[in-house]
Amino acid sequence: MCGIVGYIGRDEKKQILLNGLKELEYRGYDSAGIAVLSQNELQTFRSVGKLSNLESKCKDFSSLDFGVSIGHTRWATHGKPTEANAHPHIAAFSNVVHNGIIENYQEIKSALEQKGHTFLSQTDTEVIVHLFEEYTKTFADALQAFEATIAQLKGAFAILLITKKAPDCIFYAKNGSPLIIGRSATKEDEIYFASSDAPLIGLAESVVYLQDGDMGVMKLGAFNTLKNAKKLETTKGYAQKEGYRYFMEKEIYEQHKVLLETMMGRVSEGDIILNEIQPHFFDDIQSINICACGTSYHAGLSAKYLFERLAKIKTNVLIASEFRYAQPVMNTNELFIVISQSGETADTLEALKLAKKNGLKSLCICNVDNSSIVRESDVSLLTRAGIEKGVASTKAFATQMMLLWILSVYIGKIRGHITQKELETHIAQMVTSAKKTYVQSDMHEHIKRLSKRYLHGHGFFFIGRDVFYPLALEGALKLKEISYLHAEGYPSGEMKHGPIALADSELFTLALMPTHLLFDKIKSNVEELSARDATICAVSAHSIKGIDDMILISPCQSYMEEFFAMMVVLQLFALEVAIRLGNDVDMPRNLAKSVTVE
Repeated sequence: MCGIVGYIGRDEKKQILLNGLKELEYRGYDSAGIAVLSQNELQTFRSVGKLSNLESKCKDFSSLDFGVSIGHTRWATHGKPTEANAHPHIAAFSNVVHNGIIENYQEIKSALEQKGHTFLSQTDTEVIVHLFEEYTKTFADALQAFEATIAQLKGAFAILLITKKAPDCIFYAKNGSPLIIGRSATKEDEIYFASSDAPLIGLAESVVYLQDGDMGVMKLGAFNTLKNAKKLETTKGYAQKEGYRYFMEKEIYEQHKVLLETMMGRVSEGDIILNEIQPHFFDDIQSINICACGTSYHAGLSAKYLFERLAKIKTNVLIASEFRYAQPVMNTNELFIVISQSGETADTLEALKLAKKNGLKSLCICNVDNSSIVRESDVSLLTRAGIEKGVASTKAFATQMMLLWILSVYIGKIRGHITQKELETHIAQMVTSAKKTYVQSDMHEHIKRLSKRYLHGHGFFFIGRDVFYPLALEGALKLKEISYLHAEGYPSGEMKHGPIALADSELFTLALMPTHLLFDKIKSNVEELSARDATICAVSAHSIKGIDDMILISPCQSYMEEFFAMMVVLQLFALEVAIRLGNDVDMPRNLAKSVTVE
């Protein structure tokens, strides 16, 4: 959830760390801090809030001599967002940054307090640095003390530690949370650390993606001791907003391009080809379990309709955070599909590991190559969405949906449930669906003007049927994430089974009304709400009488084309409402991009 950076070298360390943290700020921005150990002096700076606060705090500091340095941007798990709880955490002569959760920290803390250690924070992380310093009393060698420390920790962690006991070293450990080590592109002996690729682009030439259980120590020139180094991407073009107000807005506008990237090499004029999958991979599969969290879970719910309708295969959709603790019954003829934008979602990763332990075949839908989930899965299908900086997912959801549609048609084809003519029809609809996500300026302007009517009231219903029910869930989630207004997604037919009791003029309903799927049914549900004075905003391809507000999409030839067109409408609606409320759309409160803790 948090972001980590580190650097060993002679260049000015403050700016390297701050620049790296800026690339990771989307992962957490409750607080931030840096620490530099140079010429046997350990300097630490921490602040609450955005990185600009940290920059101000350390503006007069510079370190051009050789040294080691670490930095951290935090999303709070243990302890409130305060300066005392910010990383790096300090003991007598050492500093540590940590991403993850130490499950047994209370037990360790109590034992250390009995030995005279004093704690300044409410966090689980602080026990690491105190435990390390306690072990330096037993072990003269700092690496042995660090290894003994890690052996005592239970939970998920990515850790960087610096200490005066080894002033030219950064100690590292990884278990369940991502951590990468890179070699400088310009000075071969210098070394970088980060919790994702982004901070290393332009600085590191080669990187090693650490595996669970990896730990050790790095100093100048030590990168060559690591195995499985890979070349790193060299462009940072993604980091520019290119004239858009927010990264989220830019990413909404990019969707028509990235969807074509998703289809490239997989969707041709007359066939669907997935080179990532061996021909007989699905031969013994009798059912599918899809497991995911948040937006990815909504993509999975929509995919259930597609897999059962097109591939004729029984499909269940599971919330990853619930799956492991439900004592699930698993059969080896089930395919376990996990969906994750980052490939580091802790709950989804642990669910995948459990499925594999029980002998299930696994397939992941993911946006990040070399991520933990990709490495753990038998088969990986990359969405190719590019880096998504906005915390509220947009283009990642779009590409997940397209890839799941492609996969459902592919399985339907190889199982003989889709004819060649039907295959060609789906392919044509996929191409058109990508085009439907192109943002028309007049529609965006209409949504922008309309949004000012939806800033009050006591809540929102987003309603739809079939695949549009999960899309309604996703629309409600987008609004909640960035506007902080209460919203719920419902199957429209469920309104009369309880929720309609809330209906009045201050209840806003966004109704997804596709012309190619159950239109008359949902129209009847909308009329039930309208009769109780609910304010209705309908999203449809043609105008509907008696509706308070309309957002028109262009005419479509299929319900999936309508799905992608309406998806853009819901994203833009949430964006414009949030902007009118004065919220930071890219960095909504209490959220982070990658949920790498349970």
